Amino acid sequence: MIRALLLATALTFPAATAMAQDDEPGRLSLSATGEVQAVPDMATVRSGVVTEARTASEALNANSRRMNGVFAALARAGIAREDIQTSNLQINPVWSNYSAGEERRITGYRATNTVTARVDELDELGQTIDALVSSGANNIEGVTFGLEDDAAARREARLRAVAELRETAELYAGALNVELGRLLEFSESGGYSPQPTAMFARAESFDAATPVAAGQLTISVTITGVYAIED
Repeated sequence: MIRALLLATALTFPAATAMAQDDEPGRLSLSATGEVQAVPDMATVRSGVVTEARTASEALNANSRRMNGVFAALARAGIAREDIQTSNLQINPVWSNYSAGEERRITGYRATNTVTARVDELDELGQTIDALVSSGANNIEGVTFGLEDDAAARREARLRAVAELRETAELYAGALNVELGRLLEFSESGGYSPQPTAMFARAESFDAATPVAAGQLTISVTITGVYAIED
């Protein structure tokens, strides 16, 4: 589904008191958005391990042991090593609860290790999540869907946005009984806009893969143009 949306318009004319040499043409400023919806063909999963222990080294060692299981599970799921990246590694003190008349003290340490893994086979995404949890991952931060190549969709979104921009400019010029001049300014912005996506993690045993809904992605391109208004 492709939509082109008019975002904003403004029409300005030079002040009547301006000197002839300082006269500037009136301007018609507007923006339009072209959108293309596409089914994602890849995903990234952020998962990892959080451990606590009395000392920082004990917390890190326990974390490393469990993270080895996470890496092994990803390898068994067919995730290439170059598609796995450490995205967060922290060791933080754990403080005692505040109590009146007592100073807070460090009671232990918490080690956090998070990796981002790219999954190209979306049919196996649920099994991959299950394998991560079964191997020791106790922190699943979420799933982000994307496109391997969005060039064609982005090109179509650009074409739709340009067509809408020109059509809307001509519509306003006709309604205001003015003549549309040349394009003076032009700019573009855009990106992904994922539709609501559900991931349902079950508390019961993993008799079947965790259901994951990929939904759709919206590739949008917004352009802004300023046209001159001829006398």
